[in-house]
Amino acid sequence: MGGWPQLRETRTIRVGGAPGTVVRCDISDLLLVELSVSVAFFFERELDVDALAAALAGALGRIPAFGGRLRRRDGVLEVVCDDSGVPLTVYDVDETTAEAIGRMTLTQSGFVEHVDPKAAQLGEQAPLAVQVSRLADGGTVLGCSWAHAVGDMRSFMTLMHTWSALAEGAPPPEAVVVEDRGAYIDGVLPDEDSGRPGFRIIDREEMALLDQAFAAAPRANRAVQIYFGGPEVARMKEHFTAAAQRRLSTNDVLTAHLVTCVRRLDEDAQVRALTIPVDLRRFLDLPLGAVGNLVGEIHLESPADAAAEDLAARIRAGVDNFAGAHLSLRTSRRLLAQRGPALLDECVALGFDPPNRTFMLSNWSGFGVYDTVFEGCRPTAFTPAIGQPLPWVAWVVEGFEGSGFLCTLVVPAALAGRLRGAAGARLLHGFREPGDAQGFPPLAGRIRKLA
Repeated sequence: MGGWPQLRETRTIRVGGAPGTVVRCDISDLLLVELSVSVAFFFERELDVDALAAALAGALGRIPAFGGRLRRRDGVLEVVCDDSGVPLTVYDVDETTAEAIGRMTLTQSGFVEHVDPKAAQLGEQAPLAVQVSRLADGGTVLGCSWAHAVGDMRSFMTLMHTWSALAEGAPPPEAVVVEDRGAYIDGVLPDEDSGRPGFRIIDREEMALLDQAFAAAPRANRAVQIYFGGPEVARMKEHFTAAAQRRLSTNDVLTAHLVTCVRRLDEDAQVRALTIPVDLRRFLDLPLGAVGNLVGEIHLESPADAAAEDLAARIRAGVDNFAGAHLSLRTSRRLLAQRGPALLDECVALGFDPPNRTFMLSNWSGFGVYDTVFEGCRPTAFTPAIGQPLPWVAWVVEGFEGSGFLCTLVVPAALAGRLRGAAGARLLHGFREPGDAQGFPPLAGRIRKLA
């Protein structure tokens, strides 16, 4: 890294008093306990670290799970809200904002202190880490990483919006922290759901294959970032909707387009699965500020030669009939009750199946990442930060300055090269017109290797 980060200071952010709450985790948290999530917000000005720290302490007071510690007791995973605190580090970096964003496809970008989920679940590390990087052009990178067991992206964004509101002197959003997540979700689940569990039970042989995929990931895989402008996506949506002859959302269309392009560039003729994480709050009428892993999934299979508009229509059908066709928590609970908690040691989340190229695509647009305001400044960019480059995983977020969409894909290295090449451009940007680039945010033209 040209100007490797120089550590300026480290501090631990605490509220100053522990509520004593102990949160009992649920099956959704346990299935994600081996994962952490890392993201980065980019601001065009230098942010005041003291003000950031004070507001973060206030936010942790309202959502204490992120400032406590995980522990296992009698086979149960818990979050102890003991105000152990969150590490905040500050670095000076001799790079511009565009150069910093260009590094976010690297496994170790240097702008996020990735939480180690194994250390976090043992209580040896805080479940949240924050890094502030001051850039050469006066910008700031706010890098955050958290243990997935504490909460999903919606939970994290509730923390971020609370942090932002307190920093700006605005009313914070509602946050709902419950002590027994299982009982909370059990009270709103329908008696019957899709009838399939939200996890796969694997044997020793498959576990060994997954371990190999983890070990080989940094060498074998690469992340690719693709920017789609607003008019380009609008044309895509109009075309797909007309071809499918039904209403489609932007998410339906973008997901289908990305998956279809990747499959064709990969020259993959096999039937493959697609998993799309879904925020359960909207389907179960729960508050958006409910903290936890309230996530389900749409799980589809499709042949490699399926038309993109057909896949988009199938995704839309999955959303429209989610409760009956894809909701799986009740079935997962019943299976766990029959087999016992030890079953979880033989399970992995349904969408995690690298050997079979199961594509898992999360859409974080609509989560308000560009509403995270500090000192009157909104982010100029937001992106996932790659900690462990597991293949066939993707994220979609709003693009630079909230315009268009930025897609991050992790795929095998050779396929990444094809996505960045001429053949990839023809497929990915078949709906782009020559004049579109004139309306792109300035950052979109300055980032290295942006497809």
